[in-house]
Formats: sequence, structure tokens, C-alpha cells
Amino acid sequence: MASDLETRIKDLEAKVQELNDVEAIRNLRYRYHECINESRNGDIPSLFTADADLDFGHLGKVKGTAGLKKFFDALDKPPSSPGQPPLYSFVKQFIHNHVVHVHGDTADGFSYLLATPVHKGESYVVAARYDDECVRQNGQWKFKRMNLTAYYMVPLREGWAQEDRIKMGK
Repeated sequence: MASDLETRIKDLEAKVQELNDVEAIRNLRYRYHECINESRNGDIPSLFTADADLDFGHLGKVKGTAGLKKFFDALDKPPSSPGQPPLYSFVKQFIHNHVVHVHGDTADGFSYLLATPVHKGESYVVAARYDDECVRQNGQWKFKRMNLTAYYMVPLREGWAQEDRIKMGK
């Protein structure tokens, strides 16, 4: 009987650890969007491993802390033309359906995005999917890889009922 109880306790401890890990990874994703929504782009690289890969398709691909810093710093800066507004003068992102699979000290998952940026002075609507790989480093979960797949990125006035659904960032 004691062996059965020990097994049940070990199973319960493993399940609690898995649930804690899932919640920690979800909090990592939430912190990323909080940084975006609150214009704290400088805090974003700390959410990633030093050798992380970021692939946002036509919006850009970078690797490592320096690449991430340059990528996210550029979101708040005007293009090289004088008098132009920042590339994204306003953005709010909302994620949902966040699925996480934990495999010990690694994890993968995905979430869906609805975003409402102002891009080059125009209101846009964005729907996309994030695919992530995470690792536990020094007891903390970090992004190892983040991919963004856009479903549509279109001016709000145009909507997405058209063939060319990727217009932002071109």
C-alpha cells in the first residue's frame, strides 16, 4: 500500500510541476505582449535566450540578443525619411487559445494573435499565429524560438475580404 501511495504522490508532484511550467510559459507570453502594448520594447530581449531565433516572415528575421534589440528598437523609431511617423506609432496585441506542451526543460506551443497597430499613420488589423519553443534556464522559462505566421495584415478601411491580405510591412 505504501508503494502505491508513493507512486500516487510522485505522479501528483509531476502533474503539479507540469501545471506550474505551463503557467510560467503562459506568463512569459503575456509578459511579451505587455512589453509590446506598454511600449517597453527594450525589455523584450530579456525574455529570450541569448541565441534565440525570431522569424516574423516579411517583417524580419533575427538571431540572438543583439538582433532582437535592434529589431524591437526599430519598431518605435521613424523610418529613415525625415518627417515620417514611427513604423508603429501605436499597437495593441491580444492573444488567445494559448496551447503549451512541456517536455521537461523544453516546451513548445502556439497562440493566436489579434492586433490593432497604427502603421505609417494608418489603422491596421492583424490576425496571426505565434509558434514558440521555450527552454528553462536557471529556473526561468525563456523563448528559444518565436515564429509569427500572418493570416492577414490589412488597413482597417480595406478589411481582409481580398486576395492580398498581407499589406503591412511591405
